[in-house]
Amino acid sequence: MPSSVESPARAGSPAATGPGPVPWIAMYHSVGDRSDDPYRITVTPERLDGQLRWLLRRGLRGVSVAELLAARARGAGRDLVGLTFDDGYADFLDGALPVLARHGCTATLFVLPGRLGGDNAWDPLGPRRPLLTAEGIRRAADAGVEIGSHGLTHVDLTRADDTALGAETAGSRALLEKVTGTPVTGFCYPYGRVDRRAVEAVRAAGYGYGCAIDPGELSGPHVLPRVHVGQDDTAVRLFLKYRLHRLRRRPVEGLR
Repeated sequence: MPSSVESPARAGSPAATGPGPVPWIAMYHSVGDRSDDPYRITVTPERLDGQLRWLLRRGLRGVSVAELLAARARGAGRDLVGLTFDDGYADFLDGALPVLARHGCTATLFVLPGRLGGDNAWDPLGPRRPLLTAEGIRRAADAGVEIGSHGLTHVDLTRADDTALGAETAGSRALLEKVTGTPVTGFCYPYGRVDRRAVEAVRAAGYGYGCAIDPGELSGPHVLPRVHVGQDDTAVRLFLKYRLHRLRRRPVEGLR
């Protein structure tokens, strides 16, 4: 898997510094049992399989965000979409990984090194879902999945003090690099909440890109917008989300 991503601002081509069409990046969370899913964050492996088949039928392939951005920096990658899985749920290994491999896809897995082997205690409604251990993260990485940081413990960075902000960005990156033994270049903002201060902290921590949900007026490789994909997203809904994403989002500064 790509161990780093060249920042579009340093891609060496003048075209790479201007705004470009927003990349399509899908946001998943858990892949597995949906019997108790109050936040609607889970898709079944069967639904994920159908969604990836939908992409392939349209000549599209799901890849990690690092691979997507590297292709865009070369002026390519229009047939690629980013696949991201937030929180680092343990069900990724059995629920998502075999499906991705079946379709020749890769993905980015955003994990929480401060909660290794723990659970999603930040969700007040539950249910408690186990998170990957360090060994589980290494298994995913060995299978070609890009590992990125989702912060240290899943806190809202827009409300964090300076000490917590540093730990959640730079601190989580350092811990993850010890776990994986490879550079960590991607960050994902917990809850999708982001402001300029959080963006600057992520950039200063050395990340090449950051994933948000709806970054509002913010733009650039460190605040990439994403599209939630859930259990209800069958062919028609996926088509609409894919087509509307570029219409609803402004071009991204620093991407071509």
